Amino acid sequence: MQPLSTHIAAIRADYQRASLNEEDAGNDPLAFFGKWFAEAEAAEVSEVNAMTLATADAAGKPHARIVLLKGLDAEGFVFFTNYHSAKGHELAARPNAALLFFWKELERQVRIEGIVEQVSAAESDAYFNSRPAGSRIGAWASPQSQPIAGRKVLEQAEAALKEKYKGGDIPRPAHWGGYRLIPNRIEFWQGRSSRLHDRLVFELADQVWQRYRLAP
Repeated sequence: MQPLSTHIAAIRADYQRASLNEEDAGNDPLAFFGKWFAEAEAAEVSEVNAMTLATADAAGKPHARIVLLKGLDAEGFVFFTNYHSAKGHELAARPNAALLFFWKELERQVRIEGIVEQVSAAESDAYFNSRPAGSRIGAWASPQSQPIAGRKVLEQAEAALKEKYKGGDIPRPAHWGGYRLIPNRIEFWQGRSSRLHDRLVFELADQVWQRYRLAP
């Protein structure tokens, strides 16, 4: 049997789909992100809005997980979660975070860094009320990131909540809502042949986006 480390080292791909130049990127990184996102949707990228969210706890230890982008506006990138979850505690302690999108089908990734703040209650209510009933029940049923004795704990809580809200509105829990990452740095990465990838960075300085290229 081939050693796993040898097998992993031999895995590689040569990227040849596209290039990325300064003229295409323009001067507004949020607008350019919107363009790339639309192209990823058109290419039928699986879970196109899935992104890695990286945070750090009070001690500076990093943590990362996949969450879903649920909104994009002139201010930034919006996602929703339980405020009492591990990521919620980490963001309360250190409101700096990073996002990473990887769209394999287009050989592209986008790295985003910035400050995170909670969205308004009205915005959280609007999104929560748009969710399927099962997801709304789930937000109540799960003490996210807390140890539980087994799956039966969740199933019993779900059953009790379905009975409680049967035929009625399911309100948003106060512990559940949205965050907006307000970016101050965005990097667009386009895979190129021979690992000579294109990397364009936008960095906010005095409220103006500065653009520059990085070596791969």
